Amino acid sequence: MKIIRWLLGLMIIGLFIIFNFFIYQGPILFKLINVSLFCTLFVLFRVLFGPSPADRIVAVDILGILIIGLLALLGLHYKTDFYMDIALIWALLSFIASLAFSKILEGRSLDD
Repeated sequence: MKIIRWLLGLMIIGLFIIFNFFIYQGPILFKLINVSLFCTLFVLFRVLFGPSPADRIVAVDILGILIIGLLALLGLHYKTDFYMDIALIWALLSFIASLAFSKILEGRSLDD
């Protein structure tokens, strides 16, 4: 069963790469946004079905990094700095949330 799941995942990734980079003829910025959204789906799967709480915390942290990158790409596309401001705020909040989650996972209270 595990091999079938891996092969299915590799087939989905291969089809996405072929479609996104060889069939789709849009600008490179849209291709990068597609890659970021595709990676977000895999990270959300790890957040929902992670084997341990530590894996889920790491996945939430990676999700924050992907959102920051997506906001930066949207800022480049729309040529405005509003998205960069949101990305900076998101990065700070993501860092604080990662610290809080790790303290909770460790078994300590937040005021230690």
